Amino acid sequence: MKPASAPTALPAAPARPAAILAIILASYFMILLDNSVIFTALPNLQEDVRLTTVELTWVQDAYVLVFGGLLLLGARAGDLLGRRRVFVFGLVVFSIASLLIGLAPSAGWAIAGRAVQGVGAAIVAPASLSLLTASFPEGRERTRAVALYGATAGIGASLGLVIGGALAHWISWRAGFFVNVPIGAAMIVLAPRFLRETGRATGRFDIAGALTATLGAGALVFGIINAAEAGWDSPLTLSTVSVGVVLLIAFVLIERKAAQPIMPLWLFASRRRTGAYLARFLYLGAMIGFFFFTTQFMQEVLGLDPLQAGIGFLPMTAVNFAVAMANPRITRRMPGSIPLLAGILLTLAGMAWLSRAGIDSSYLPGVAVPMVLIGTGQGLAFAPLTSFGITGAPAADAGAASGLLNTFHQIGTCLGLAVAVAAAATAPTAPSGLAAAHLAAHVSAALTAGSVLLLLALAVTAALILPADLAARRTEKRPTAARTTQPQPAR
Repeated sequence: MKPASAPTALPAAPARPAAILAIILASYFMILLDNSVIFTALPNLQEDVRLTTVELTWVQDAYVLVFGGLLLLGARAGDLLGRRRVFVFGLVVFSIASLLIGLAPSAGWAIAGRAVQGVGAAIVAPASLSLLTASFPEGRERTRAVALYGATAGIGASLGLVIGGALAHWISWRAGFFVNVPIGAAMIVLAPRFLRETGRATGRFDIAGALTATLGAGALVFGIINAAEAGWDSPLTLSTVSVGVVLLIAFVLIERKAAQPIMPLWLFASRRRTGAYLARFLYLGAMIGFFFFTTQFMQEVLGLDPLQAGIGFLPMTAVNFAVAMANPRITRRMPGSIPLLAGILLTLAGMAWLSRAGIDSSYLPGVAVPMVLIGTGQGLAFAPLTSFGITGAPAADAGAASGLLNTFHQIGTCLGLAVAVAAAATAPTAPSGLAAAHLAAHVSAALTAGSVLLLLALAVTAALILPADLAARRTEKRPTAARTTQPQPAR
């Protein structure tokens, strides 16, 4: 069911579109940067804070798990309290948490700080996308804005590796978090000046839905990660995975009956939206394993330092940016599902190629060339995955649609990393003294698992998004008179 009353939409034409877009994209870039800025600094972080392998995984998963688990509640908060208001509050939480992580003296402090940082990100991300869709009217302006938003998702992840590597090499891994403080402060000052406040919807928070979603996803992720150390037959693994599944089923049942759900189930009525959510979940699940393991491969197998490893991702970042900038022109000439399919296929080809890298590989043919394929695929895929996730959703439900899109994004990365770690644990143990060979085997297994996830994303896109998109395209091309006599397809 929809809210009793919806927040007031912003004017059709924003007064300062460039400033609005810059603030939204800079803030979104900052939270995505922290999804990846840590990767090239992982060896330094592990040594400095003395983390175990599982603790190192939780430094990342504590962030994405809380981020993904609270996104729907964060989106609902924007609808009820005003999107600009919660946007600024989220930036404050995120910036303070970044400062605390940079000061972390221990593993527990770092993991707890990342969790708090995830709270801030869960507020900022849905508010940023809903403010963007409310600020720019349907048509070319919104298409361009969404394309830049989608490009930011890919470039933020890629550029974070370069920035994290440079800061870890020249200063410390801590600098990757300290850098958020001045950026966040600037956005906190500028947002009230340029972003207009939305009206408030009447209603209440779906606390039961938020708790079951967050705890269910957390239990599931914990169980999968625990399987990497204790095995799938471990009582702890079985119990936590079972609890996670039960809680997620309870979440769906709660949302079916809730008067004002944080996840309106009607949003899944559109095959394009549903396909975009599932494909984004699988695609980001594959990409997080790629980032997490490839940076370790370049440093511990190829012998690169953090800066060199960060620079090693530049082929992907540069191609990603160039293709993403061309994407609006591409999608004006053909259905968006076509570049989306091509993007996932190219990413799959690059991932499968990279999974074959071993201790005898060199950077150029073994890593750089497949990265070009992955970067091209990202540039083609991210904008359609974003636009299809909010297509057809009215302004009143912009917060819920954007929250759901970002939820699948973050939970996908969280579960994807857990799957990659579990897959890596199945790799055969190398002979004693061959640490590089052992890590290479782990990387190969993890990236093979990522290739399987991309194959599933390709199947979802072909089965759900492509036929629905082509049907919608044919409907749009019919003459107006003919369309008035035809029944409209269901949303």
